[in-house]
Amino acid sequence: MYYSGNFYNKGLGIKKLSFLVFFIIFFTGCSFNQPKIVSSATILIKTPKLKFYDKGFISKFENFTRVEVFSAGVTVLRLDIYDNQVCKDTFKCQKSKNFNKEFLHSSYEKNFLKNLFEKDEKIIIHRDKENSILIKIKKD
Repeated sequence: MYYSGNFYNKGLGIKKLSFLVFFIIFFTGCSFNQPKIVSSATILIKTPKLKFYDKGFISKFENFTRVEVFSAGVTVLRLDIYDNQVCKDTFKCQKSKNFNKEFLHSSYEKNFLKNLFEKDEKIIIHRDKENSILIKIKKD
């Protein structure tokens, strides 16, 4: 039985096309969720239930802000702060108001944390003596 060269080339073309499609999807898929701005900072969060103080990063994405605090190169806190919810690496996402009630104070506005970490100032200090809350952010 004789096969023409065209038969083998068609199969080879499909393999190349499949590889090209996979390559494009793989590498463009990884680039969709890139932060717009990343700032290194020294972050202090001291509340009755949260206590973190170390170097970290504040990354502003299109839909949310990510706050990461590291200690000895290990992530000790990671918060993804959206307009209406906060996601912490140790629990599922909570509505912002519920997060504030549990970790800050119920009197805080829904977008308090997001607005605080998105400020463009070099040094940000929020001190609430009445509720024993201190948040300091010093951007590098």
